Amino acid sequence: MIDSYLLSLLIFSPLVGIIILAFVPKGQHQLLKAIGFLTTLLPLVLALMVYVNFDHAGSGNQFAETRDWISFSNSSLLAYGIDLAIPYELGLNGFAMVLVLLTAIVSTLAALASIIQIKSGFKAYFMLFLLLEIGMLGVFASQNLFLFFLFFELTLIPMYFLIGRWGFSDREKAANSFLIYNGLGSAVLLIVIVTLFVVTSTTNIDQISMMMQMVGPEGDNLKWGLLIALLVAFGVKLPIFPLHSWMLRVHVQAPPAIVMLHSGVLLKIGAYGLIRFGVGFFPEQVSQIAAILAILGVINLLYGAYLALIQTDLKMVLAYSSISHMGIVLIGVAALNDVGLQGAVFQVVSHGLISALLFFLIGVYYDRTNTSLIPNLSGLARSMPIASGFLLVGAMASLGLPGMSGFISEFLAFLGLFREMPIIAAVGTLGIILTAVYLLRATLNVTFGPTPEKWKELQDIRPVEMVPVLVLLAFIVLIGVYPSVLAEPLQASLQFILAGIGG
Repeated sequence: MIDSYLLSLLIFSPLVGIIILAFVPKGQHQLLKAIGFLTTLLPLVLALMVYVNFDHAGSGNQFAETRDWISFSNSSLLAYGIDLAIPYELGLNGFAMVLVLLTAIVSTLAALASIIQIKSGFKAYFMLFLLLEIGMLGVFASQNLFLFFLFFELTLIPMYFLIGRWGFSDREKAANSFLIYNGLGSAVLLIVIVTLFVVTSTTNIDQISMMMQMVGPEGDNLKWGLLIALLVAFGVKLPIFPLHSWMLRVHVQAPPAIVMLHSGVLLKIGAYGLIRFGVGFFPEQVSQIAAILAILGVINLLYGAYLALIQTDLKMVLAYSSISHMGIVLIGVAALNDVGLQGAVFQVVSHGLISALLFFLIGVYYDRTNTSLIPNLSGLARSMPIASGFLLVGAMASLGLPGMSGFISEFLAFLGLFREMPIIAAVGTLGIILTAVYLLRATLNVTFGPTPEKWKELQDIRPVEMVPVLVLLAFIVLIGVYPSVLAEPLQASLQFILAGIGG
């Protein structure tokens, strides 16, 4: 019986913490932090249950829930055989299941980071944090577009306040920029959803995918318009150049614990939407613009890598690094073959883990030094050797060292593109070289060189701070040395997408 409610329990389990926090006095700081962190363990346990019980060989959605919810039916519509209704539908394919697990893991670790790094306003902070987790989990578990949109919008509200209230000096501008860009993206997405609902009389994702592929040549203009709108809506979220400036402000001004969620999970909604809806609904049109997507991916990769190379703020280095690494997702999608798509999904998960690790370490450094400027952080390997060692390992993972998840994702994405567009792929490999240069430059400048007198007595990373680092590194290495742990649940989902493409 519990299986039929498992996804609902998973998505809404953070509500337990929100309700409890509402009755705890603001002055009970330790209790508020404990409740905020422990509540994130509920969805983590349920997400692990989903992963363990997921049938890797099965096709279609699993743990499905379907219930009557909203109906627009009336006698006039029914007379023409039209029954417009939006049911409450949840379900997980392999792709969504992997992202739900990623969300639960990063959320728990970000909550632990919040306990360490957030200094005030714990009650409101953790209530917003848990509300954000509900939205992220719901986005990936939704099986109809209307529910997807509701959860998508739900993530915007808590993120706005988490940035604007607990961020750094320019936090209000960053929060407003986040809301404006993502609000415009949401408006475009809503237009797409309403149009699809009117055309197909359903919001079910799988039904829309089948029905849109059955539309004849007379509907090509509609398909192109909807695909371009989806590229804009999810291109803001990913982000695709030149829709990226808001993301830079968020990465620099938001608290490191929130950037762990933003870079580790929220950006992945853009990749998920492009693959699940863009490629899933309009495979023929996507195949016709595959070269354009590949070029956009290479632009993202090279543009982000070059600008990361010249930054003096460690946060900005990682912000541009995220733009660059999202280019690899586009490269994998543009390949439109099994290897490339698998590389794109691997990159989504890999970057989620690696970026969460690196931004957590930035938070550790900032907590000791109150700065993230690279010239001010030289020589920290002497006073913080363990933290500096972890920073170097994180950089190695990000630049694609064999044995780590970054290598697998980049290798598969580029291999897939080399099969289809070798010249574009060859140009894109320059980004991998630049990635090694800017990451090693930033890491070496921070850890080695002369140590200022004021940094010689800094406290190294504490045992409680090592927990997120070790957990994230464990998953990064696990995917790197045993890719099947991620590849197996993805096979059925990717084959379904490829069947629509004809691959």
